Amino acid sequence: MENLYNVWCKISDKIRFLIIGAINAAISYIIFAIAVWILGQEHYQVCVILQWSISSVFSYFNQKFFVFCTKGNYLKEYLKCCSTWAVSYLLNVVILELLVRFAIKNVYLSQFISIFLVSVVTYVLFKYFAFKKKD
Repeated sequence: MENLYNVWCKISDKIRFLIIGAINAAISYIIFAIAVWILGQEHYQVCVILQWSISSVFSYFNQKFFVFCTKGNYLKEYLKCCSTWAVSYLLNVVILELLVRFAIKNVYLSQFISIFLVSVVTYVLFKYFAFKKKD
């Protein structure tokens, strides 16, 4: 099993991020959609808070072990991830609000687009800040 993990970690982190990021994004979106279904579309910003709160823990472990393949530094990396998620969350709510108010109007489609756009920024912050490897 360790050999398989080592082979996985030799794949480009961009490819690993696309694969794991797609899984994380799908989980995040499902959490958002369920929250909107339960709480109602008028509470979509609350649903984003729930989505980010729940999916961030899952995302941390996926990013750490399956995208950036780091070892140790659990607390330090987690705290840096929290900073990254704060930036990502703020971008998410701004993009979502702009799309819902002025463009698409549909919260489901708007959040789908927002997650996609924010994931690019998140990758950069994870790679060069949260999971930055020492040279």
